Amino acid sequence: MTLHLYDTATRSLREFVPLVPGQASIYLCGLTVQGPPHIGHVRNWVTTDILRRWLAHNGYEVTYVRNFTDIDDKILIKSAESGEPWWALAYRNERAVRAAEIALGCLPLSYEPRATGHMTEMIELIQRLMDKGLAYESGGDVFFDVAALPSYGSLSGQKIDEMHPAGDSAGDARKHDPRDFALWKGHKPDEPATASWPTPWGRGRPGWHLECSAMATKYLGPTFDIHGGGLDLVFPHHENELAQSVGAGDAFARYWVHNGMVNLSGAKMSKSVGNTVLASEIVKQWRPVEVRYYLGASHYRSNIEFSPETLDEAATAYRRIENFVQRVEGPSEPAAELPAAFVEAMNDDLGVSTALGVIHSRVRDGNHALDESDAEAAQSALADVVAMTSVLGISPLQWADSGSSSDLVSTVDSLVRVALDQRAQARARKDFDTSDAIRDQLTDAGVIVEDTPAGPRWTLKGH
Repeated sequence: MTLHLYDTATRSLREFVPLVPGQASIYLCGLTVQGPPHIGHVRNWVTTDILRRWLAHNGYEVTYVRNFTDIDDKILIKSAESGEPWWALAYRNERAVRAAEIALGCLPLSYEPRATGHMTEMIELIQRLMDKGLAYESGGDVFFDVAALPSYGSLSGQKIDEMHPAGDSAGDARKHDPRDFALWKGHKPDEPATASWPTPWGRGRPGWHLECSAMATKYLGPTFDIHGGGLDLVFPHHENELAQSVGAGDAFARYWVHNGMVNLSGAKMSKSVGNTVLASEIVKQWRPVEVRYYLGASHYRSNIEFSPETLDEAATAYRRIENFVQRVEGPSEPAAELPAAFVEAMNDDLGVSTALGVIHSRVRDGNHALDESDAEAAQSALADVVAMTSVLGISPLQWADSGSSSDLVSTVDSLVRVALDQRAQARARKDFDTSDAIRDQLTDAGVIVEDTPAGPRWTLKGH
């Protein structure tokens, strides 16, 4: 089976056939940087990173672009509230995005364009739409004429006559139709002069939807393979992107791939609502690799409910993999070929949850082989586990020197080693009562001791 992805536009599972053989292009809607990223944003990045890794594993040369919306109503509002210049606020939060990506093990992007660096492309796109009769100027703003594009609504599956006004220009009396959306916003007297650019229609700044159409085609061309983003962006943002680009004559994205939301207390995590959990705080409570495991474990199109309990469960599951890898003595080279069940799961719309089941099955095989002193079978399982976890970006070997052991773990390890040395001395002098007592005390403290041919090994209960 070759890779199949669920395409929002056709509402079907489609075989991935790239525009250019051997190459794959991805555009992902990035963050509006009025604030730092929360765990919902990071899920989007981890999901796309897994897709990018899987495409690369299958031999594709991947070009991956994600933008920064660094000029927007929300940024100007935050700037006015804080007194911090809008561009400084945007850049500070842009750095927080990059820090979160690095912490979660996401590979570097091919390009990370900023909206403010692409005004020429945006103005040219507006002019193309105006020349085709799909845009009009009104009161200093430029709007897209939704009724003039018969295909509008195709992405979200809506009919124009049944749509409700949506977006940042809803209720604007200057529009010909309530459903029209802003392409360009005229400069307002209470906004900083630096937040405007000259155009044939007067000074101003771009509408949110316009930015992505201009940047996607700038870096990937008028037609590209995959457009990603959260399900909450299907309408109006992605619908409007598609309308602008198709209206201007571009084919735009061939596959639309959307991930589900991260919910908190049943509601979508959102900066505007205020129910967010910052990525920078999460990685202080759980190791980054465990957070990555948690965010990738559920199918990407499903919604997941954030809670400390679910993250603890994910951390425990990951440590089972990690503990097995640490148990095996000898070389740890990845297998030349991935297990067929893993490949089948990943090709079926990135079935990571099923793929993780294959990994845990091989971990159980490997642990059983170690218990039976079958070194060959253990090495075979290890090779499979290393290969599979490497593809998902969660290999314990890759994370070994990247914060996988905290200072607390190091301290606990030192203390346990003291007790194990005392136990070894008791066993050497055949004082088995003392040896058993030490082991029982460790067990009561939540430390499980396992005697192996290579010596005693300890783990925390439940990990």
